[in-house]
Amino acid sequence: MKQKITVTIITLNEEDHIEACIASAWQVADEIIVVDSHSSDKTRDMAKKCGARVIEQTYLGDGPQKDFGVQFARNDWILHLDADERLDDEMVSEIKSIDYAGTAYDAFAFRRKNYIGSRWQKVWYPDYMVRLYHKNRCRFAPMVGHTSLTTQNYRRMNGNIIHYSFKDLSDYLVRAAKYSKRDAKVLFESNRKVSSFDPFLHGSASFIKYYFFKKGFAYGLDGLNASLLGALRSYLKYAHVIAMRDHTVTIDAN
Repeated sequence: MKQKITVTIITLNEEDHIEACIASAWQVADEIIVVDSHSSDKTRDMAKKCGARVIEQTYLGDGPQKDFGVQFARNDWILHLDADERLDDEMVSEIKSIDYAGTAYDAFAFRRKNYIGSRWQKVWYPDYMVRLYHKNRCRFAPMVGHTSLTTQNYRRMNGNIIHYSFKDLSDYLVRAAKYSKRDAKVLFESNRKVSSFDPFLHGSASFIKYYFFKKGFAYGLDGLNASLLGALRSYLKYAHVIAMRDHTVTIDAN
């Protein structure tokens, strides 16, 4: 008997992506649950027309929001997708071939192909993401910023999540500023000590990781761009923490 799977998707103003995401998800899903944080565009209507169950929920943070829809799932096995993600043919075949009743694993991870515009950023590959999981054995880490499933008992698969990350380089820069500030807030609230050298150190380490150790230099301009963009986000994260700390000190002094 075919294993029934629930796909969960969280959304906010994703009308450009949601139809293609849901169409891709239906290749393996028995049901699709979209948790929408009050989109102002046509996301909810489009999702409903595509056959998904739509639940509105004010944004709780990345981890809690991704977990929220699970309580409504009819099935034990959950596949989580972001609205800008799709399944490739190999991933679809692998999901259908898993012996869910006999598996010793709690979850399965898939490689992710990240795109900027139409260009696959090979330097960020394989970027394994644990996304298919048993709902009674795994949960997303309760983080405000980007989170991941908390499990060590998972198997890496060969299929790919196709991730249309950013429209272009400008889109990356805008979102890097947004995400790095959000990540910085999490770091700041954890009372992590950050020195004035950390933005440079972490930014440099990120560039070295991608450009040299992950051989970004072999991918020409794409490799250089991906390495610089990764370094920028890391730099901004720690620079924002310092700015937050200095702002708090100034307020306290007044």
